[in-house]
Amino acid sequence: MGLFITFEGIEGSGKSTQIVLLCAALRQIGYEVVQTREPGGCAIADQIRSILLHPQNTALDPTAELLLYAAARAQHVSEVIRPALDDEKLVLCDRYTDATLAYQGDGRGLDQQLIGQLNCVASQATIPDLTILIDLQPDIGLKRALSREVALQDSSEGRFEREAMAFHQRVRDGYLALAKAEPDRFAIVDGSLSIEQLAAQIQQKTLKFLNKMKVQQ
Repeated sequence: MGLFITFEGIEGSGKSTQIVLLCAALRQIGYEVVQTREPGGCAIADQIRSILLHPQNTALDPTAELLLYAAARAQHVSEVIRPALDDEKLVLCDRYTDATLAYQGDGRGLDQQLIGQLNCVASQATIPDLTILIDLQPDIGLKRALSREVALQDSSEGRFEREAMAFHQRVRDGYLALAKAEPDRFAIVDGSLSIEQLAAQIQQKTLKFLNKMKVQQ
């Protein structure tokens, strides 16, 4: 069985940049790594992603949003994550089940027990071995995310960036509560650090975890 590492954090926290850097670093030292993301990660789930993240879809009902995330995850896990883990690869995923608990649970106010049940079904009970939470103040994260949209001239995945600041604060608080509840799985890092400093911290924590897993095997 392979190992499963997820990245979590609010909008603009730097997850997408840092997962690429960690993937490259791990490949350089010999790990066989599969890098993926949610929502998406495969053709069918990517089509669902386009619905979930497009800013024009303001009428999307919170329960419909939750079910779409579950559908995308079920396809992604079945098609990408489980096969890679069964093949003893190291899987790095940008967002996973914790994001649904934080965004649709804490952010939207949907029932956490229901979300947990859907997460379990959609993920085939596949739980991350390590979750890297990049913690950042919501106002800083949103400024970064919106600046990125301007730089790329692309807002096609900016639906959540248009939520109120209170929503993003609830999401951040939700993430921190999840990390507090599962300190052995979560590694919290400071998203306000420079890209290089943050990458070094993430690599250090990840290698410590991987070395620990080797000893236990």
